[in-house]
Amino acid sequence: MLPVALSGAAEPSPADDFPCLIEPHLVVDASTAVEGVLATVAVSKGDFIKQGAVVAVLESEAERASLEQATLRAEMKAAIQARKVNLQRSVEKHQRAMKLSGNKFVSPDELDELRSAADLARQELEEQEENRRLAVLDAKRIAALLEQRTIRSPITGVVVERYLDGGEFAQAQPIVRLAQLDPLNVEAVLPGDRYGSVHAGTVAQVVLSEPFHETLEARVTMVEKLIDAASGTFGVRIELANPDYRIPAGLECRVTFMK
Repeated sequence: MLPVALSGAAEPSPADDFPCLIEPHLVVDASTAVEGVLATVAVSKGDFIKQGAVVAVLESEAERASLEQATLRAEMKAAIQARKVNLQRSVEKHQRAMKLSGNKFVSPDELDELRSAADLARQELEEQEENRRLAVLDAKRIAALLEQRTIRSPITGVVVERYLDGGEFAQAQPIVRLAQLDPLNVEAVLPGDRYGSVHAGTVAQVVLSEPFHETLEARVTMVEKLIDAASGTFGVRIELANPDYRIPAGLECRVTFMK
């Protein structure tokens, strides 16, 4: 739901509103599933990036060469065609010999040899077709491994940290940190005696602090199922749409829940 600015809204009393904090909807670290030297890191801190866009690429010359070789093997048809021609000729020779065997022009031993030759040609064709299928699978496997060397953004959001640069070795560590800022999460902590008065779907009025100082309407998406025994409080999360990325994460606010 888009945020709705409310003008002329009555000032809530201190007993009715609660402090809150605006946070990113999601924060993720983009890392690599395979280790290697980074050829390039395509984004910098503060960049906006779409889901699926390239974040970084590992050096992949050897893998690309292997893929090219495997693809070439998978596309080779000459060997299969030669086996088909050989099989066709062997079958024709055997069929002619069978016709002549009734007139005693071909001995039983010669007929057996021709039949064996046809069987062998058939096996060679099947073997060559199996080799081609294996080559196709091998090309797909190498292509999948090559794709792992391209790191893509799992979300649409903003780059908040860049940990590595091109030429550095990447392994089990983040390359960049990304934050999804549409929608935003508004986090509030309520006293335990308010438990049950707020639930998922409850309308909330979020008052932004300076320099915005405006009131936006949003809805509760999550109420914690546990009241903290030490503080006697529970957490509430409100989802605030931010399609134009106008509202930054980290902003303090106050929230009032509508009855």
